[in-house]
Amino acid sequence: MTAPHARYRRAVAIPAGMAMATALALLPNTTATAADEAPAAVSADATSLSYVVNVKPGHGASAYVKKAVGKAGGTIVTSYDQIGVIVVHSTNPDFAKTIRTVRGVQSAGATRTAPLPTAVTADLGTPKALSAAEVARAEAPAGQDPLEPQQWDLPAIKADKAHEKSLGSKKVTVAVIDTGVDDTHPDIAPNFDRGASVNCVSGKPDTSDGAWRPGASESPHGTHVAGEIAAAKNGVGMTGVAPGVKVSGIKVSHPDGFFYTEAVVCGFVWAAEHGVDVTNNSYYTDPWYFNCKNDPDQKALLDAVTRASRYAEKKGAVNVAAAGNENYDLAADEITDPSSPNDSTPGERVVDPSECLDIPTQLPGVVTVASTGAKGIKSSFSNYGLGVADIAAPGGDSTAYQKPEPPATSGLILGTLPGGKWGYMAGTSMASPHVAGVAALIKSTHPYATPALVKALLYAQADATPCTDPYDIDADGKIDAVCEGSKNRNGFYGWGIADALDAVTK
Repeated sequence: MTAPHARYRRAVAIPAGMAMATALALLPNTTATAADEAPAAVSADATSLSYVVNVKPGHGASAYVKKAVGKAGGTIVTSYDQIGVIVVHSTNPDFAKTIRTVRGVQSAGATRTAPLPTAVTADLGTPKALSAAEVARAEAPAGQDPLEPQQWDLPAIKADKAHEKSLGSKKVTVAVIDTGVDDTHPDIAPNFDRGASVNCVSGKPDTSDGAWRPGASESPHGTHVAGEIAAAKNGVGMTGVAPGVKVSGIKVSHPDGFFYTEAVVCGFVWAAEHGVDVTNNSYYTDPWYFNCKNDPDQKALLDAVTRASRYAEKKGAVNVAAAGNENYDLAADEITDPSSPNDSTPGERVVDPSECLDIPTQLPGVVTVASTGAKGIKSSFSNYGLGVADIAAPGGDSTAYQKPEPPATSGLILGTLPGGKWGYMAGTSMASPHVAGVAALIKSTHPYATPALVKALLYAQADATPCTDPYDIDADGKIDAVCEGSKNRNGFYGWGIADALDAVTK
């Protein structure tokens, strides 16, 4: 079987030799080995697939549909009646085709192309964190956490100035829908919201203690993101964008790194029903980078995640998502996608990104975040697109391309790592939590603001940034991307770069 495309494509690997030795980067075209302590998935044999069956919301699956599922060889794992999404496992290769003909079924499709459980073919590159000696040597001015001088990204969005006014409200919770969060980390523990945390990997909530944590062999991605958002200002380590708000962990990725539809749906619904104010989504839903409306399977996945994200917003959550790391123009007429389906054998295909959507990134209502580097221009890897990218924030870049001002030394983004460590990553995965943190500060300032108002303030307060033209990030004489639009709204930076100071003062 062909090795799957890299799971953590919202975080990127920096070219060899371009990042400092302590940079945390993920190797391309790899997946993580299964964690020994990962929660068991719903049992299924080697030929079983998972499906979503979408029916009319609000009434539950009718007895007729339930009977039809069984007759077609399916077993219902769980049902989200609020949004009309049923999660089913079946060994019948024609299950989706059969169930689509049933009265009351609006769409249905397989959530993966490889059997349950997914085969693991490779290992995740071992991240290199800051050493204990590097952490011990860290010095900061009075009022700053020890590693804060390395966080060039905080002054880039005026978060350092914002913290002089407000750290955010403990009544606000940001859910990290991701690979899991290590809530025992000293920078995360003070702000962790256990009641809003869960493991959704199987598509059904698992609330057992610690189920939201990553296993020993799983990606540190979600923990890094959580620290960027809400690492406590406590004299230890680093400082988050909103160090006074709460953060929760909603684990949706399999131990091998795949983010499947049923898990993502579970994550959004859980957030909706547990008082979450902001969700951060630094991933795309596997196995299709783009889900095409004219494909019945992909349409069903698009329907299910759309329903779930809309439900979360209806219940009060602002959904923030990373734009992606392929330097794609998401407003182009066509894009060549070489990586789908990434859980079996990918094949190259040409898609129209207005009809084939990257989810949840391109869903209606979702805040789509592009990445900037230490010089304040679009990161070399960041996707973009006029009318698609809503806002920009620091996600880092190769230090060789965008070197920060001293005392910061790395062009990447510092974050928390499992086991009480800290390290660097780069990607739109890192840009998105900056915006989630600013949204949390806005919600703290305006506690009764609806998601629509929070988003309106987020965009209105962003610092308008004109197109970078020409954009030749590696200085090789060739244009690397073309920005379209005005200073006030364009394809690289959307409405502008997020502004944390305005979030707490306006």
